[in-house]
Amino acid sequence: MTDTISDRAYWLTVVERLARPVLEAGAAGELRAHMPIEHRPESTDRHRFAHLEVVGRLLCGIAPWLELDGLTGKEETLRSELADLARRTIASGVDPSSPDFFNFSYDYQPIVDAAFLAQSFLRAPQTLWQPLSETTKAQTLDGLRATRTRKPGFSNWLLFGAEIEAFLKTVGAPDWDPMRVDYALRQHDQWYAGDGMYNDGVEFHWDYYNSFVIQPMLIDVLTAVQDVYEQWKVMVPAVWARAKRYAAIQERLISPEGTYPAIGRSLAYRFGAFQSLAQSALLHTLPEEVTPGQVRAALTAVIRRQTEAPGTFDADGWLTVGFCGHQPGIGEAYICTGSLYLCAAGLLPLGLPPSDPFWADPPSPWTSQKAWGGVDMECEHALHRK
Repeated sequence: MTDTISDRAYWLTVVERLARPVLEAGAAGELRAHMPIEHRPESTDRHRFAHLEVVGRLLCGIAPWLELDGLTGKEETLRSELADLARRTIASGVDPSSPDFFNFSYDYQPIVDAAFLAQSFLRAPQTLWQPLSETTKAQTLDGLRATRTRKPGFSNWLLFGAEIEAFLKTVGAPDWDPMRVDYALRQHDQWYAGDGMYNDGVEFHWDYYNSFVIQPMLIDVLTAVQDVYEQWKVMVPAVWARAKRYAAIQERLISPEGTYPAIGRSLAYRFGAFQSLAQSALLHTLPEEVTPGQVRAALTAVIRRQTEAPGTFDADGWLTVGFCGHQPGIGEAYICTGSLYLCAAGLLPLGLPPSDPFWADPPSPWTSQKAWGGVDMECEHALHRK
């Protein structure tokens, strides 16, 4: 891929490359028939989870773009086509009579990916939820409710239950469970470690789960439910301030060459590691010292490095397990082909129109480029708990 096309046009090629194999197969009711499932040899059950995984994770990342009004030309044609394929994929996946029926009820993993599907609906209600038939809506709600039969882990997993319940609340489900929401919100507030970072459970983990799950889902859940209880509303300023600080940290993690530290679990989610920074750009909540143009330039560099690494896609266009290319050893026992599509969460700023400063401003050096280039800079400061 040359550098002659715009950054937005390049990101759209990534969207299409990720989405088309998944959604074309899903819309035809042939996802199970066509999707490869790469996993560790000892992980013999991943075929039970891969299909809800791939759909929920892909859609949670491209949902803001699918929801975007006012596009024209080739981009609107692509958006409209993929939105239609996505709705048909969902309809097939939640239909108990479909060969692609999603597993919502066996074992624990569906709690995770039902939450990503719910996150997709929260991010694109007018495109992914409202046009569904009443039958498909009812089947979807039945699937989401089916995840309640198992207890999530005492970790970031609490937010998966909260995300599902927050979505149920937004669609007027009378049985949505405020307790699952309250438990997740209060526990994560207790797990706040400082300087924009949360523990993942009782211990701090130096990985990217603050971005894969914790910061984005806290924001999504609170946005949906903050008006229900005053105790939830008062959490909002601190959660947003922590997310802003974490976005500043994430931007500084991107090296001058467009790489970032290969630290912690789930590195096979690739540039999904920057969902929190991407969400801050989408919501116009970037730190004051970080410009949209530098974030776009930095994220584009990362996306290029990981998307274009040889072996990232197989011969049929499906993602392979790896961080930079095909590196099957980097995939944990819970990783399979479906898991990998959380990389799409790094594409959230496509939900901004082309006229937004994120896309319209010229690219500019990001922090590590300036620092290693000898540019004079302001000093850094931690976020202190007030």
